Amino acid sequence: MVDASPMTGTEMMVELALIVAKILAIVVPLLIAVAYATLLDRKVWAMMQLRRGPNVVGIFGLLQPFADGLKLLTKETIIPAGANKGVFLLAPVLTFTLAMIAWAVIPFGDGLVLADINVGVLYLFAISSLGVYGIIMGGWASNSRYPFLGGLRSAAQMVSYEVSIGFVIITVLLCVGSLNLNDVVKAQEHVWFAIPLFPMFVVFFISALAETNRPPFDLPEAESELVAGYQIEYSSMSFALFMLGEYANMILMSAMTAILFLGGWQPISIFGLLDWIPGPIWFLGKIFAVLFVMCWVKATVPRYRYDQLMRLGWKVFLPLSLFWVVLTAGVLVGFGWLPVKG
Repeated sequence: MVDASPMTGTEMMVELALIVAKILAIVVPLLIAVAYATLLDRKVWAMMQLRRGPNVVGIFGLLQPFADGLKLLTKETIIPAGANKGVFLLAPVLTFTLAMIAWAVIPFGDGLVLADINVGVLYLFAISSLGVYGIIMGGWASNSRYPFLGGLRSAAQMVSYEVSIGFVIITVLLCVGSLNLNDVVKAQEHVWFAIPLFPMFVVFFISALAETNRPPFDLPEAESELVAGYQIEYSSMSFALFMLGEYANMILMSAMTAILFLGGWQPISIFGLLDWIPGPIWFLGKIFAVLFVMCWVKATVPRYRYDQLMRLGWKVFLPLSLFWVVLTAGVLVGFGWLPVKG
């Protein structure tokens, strides 16, 4: 029998302090990355239009995100007279919180993960599914027409593309035989899933753009129609939390793309020349590459109409992803390649 003696008060405090330190080690760099993701977005857009972009605050404009954050922090929070105040203020907090807690299961290296759970993929899928509630709450609680329409659009859009994302993830899991994200990365030691599952890689990336309301699928906040969508009535830090949540979700979807299709922390082996680079650096580099493409798409692809958005999700991506699940399962069973996890 195992001696399961209870922990002393000191041991519990040390354990709690260790957990808090691990959380801060993820959250603090993530907040800095989110701030600079806004700068990256503006810089890439400026380069595509042959402009300089932010270049005044700090060297090369590197302090611009902190200046923007300070500006929003010092502004007055205005709550509309007819708004449901509790829900109105809770919505951006919920959106930002969900974008943060999803990182608990993201492995930055072999064993470098806050919560190494065996159902990490299900955890991520559940958290991303909850993200729509913050936007619906913000649109409804504003008690205004444009935010309400933006919230409805976003709900329909995010639910539609979650279906295809789910089938894409199932395709990857069939090849791995495990729901643990560490196992997903280790299964790509010899070949990235982006190569044999290339159509699903494309579907996942485009669905990630729709899931995060990024151009060309930024219909919930289409400026020409809904001004700013569900964010119209928000100001100061409540508006900033929505924006931070959006960019945090962008980085999260980039990390999921890297883990599911680009080998996570697995190095790119070029005759062994780059094997000395640590796994977490490879992982961060892949996240940056996917994030750069997201910003690139914003400057090059025109916005879809709403009927085109729904048609793409339900009539193209859903049948394609479902067919690929059946095809992958058939190939794995037919050739006896089904992975077995003991």
